[in-house]
Amino acid sequence: MKSLRPNQPHLIIVVGLPGSGKSFFAEKFAETFNAPYINTEKVAQLAGCNDSQASTVVNYQLDELLKTNASIIFEGETNARTDRMALAKKALGAGYKLLVVWVQTDPLTAKNRVTKPARNKTNRTLTEDEYDRIAKRFTTPNATEHPVVISGKHTYATQVKIVLKKLSSEHEQAARTAIIPERSTPRGRMINVQ
Repeated sequence: MKSLRPNQPHLIIVVGLPGSGKSFFAEKFAETFNAPYINTEKVAQLAGCNDSQASTVVNYQLDELLKTNASIIFEGETNARTDRMALAKKALGAGYKLLVVWVQTDPLTAKNRVTKPARNKTNRTLTEDEYDRIAKRFTTPNATEHPVVISGKHTYATQVKIVLKKLSSEHEQAARTAIIPERSTPRGRMINVQ
């Protein structure tokens, strides 16, 4: 497996409507790059606890993983912009960069994926009312969050190329803006060569 080790570790938050393909992408991405993956719904399922208890466990797990300086894939309490802002603050405080990956799928397809038991292979089946309540709470990422948008209908190979392109462009930009030491001119004056 490859390792996801950019110059600065990333907290990669995967967001989207239920049934958009978030879990599929997040699991494959974490597997591809041997990165820790936190999924609030999976924690609740495995621990047999409610969302509030799962959230407490996930926050503890995230705090511990942020100490590792390894990039982390996160899927969970991120439907509202305020939730994502709180995660961003925590990540930045730990020296991480934030990357929001927005998995987009048209609402009808997403709803069909999670409300029809035959189609829903990975997560619990939602009622249409549950889906509507969650979808109503979802706040689309705005420009200040600099989301990477991928289609939940595309193949993983296409999705990962888009995300890696964003990560590599950040790396190139950081390299270009690196501080170059000032040098002396023949007369002893200092100039900046940026």
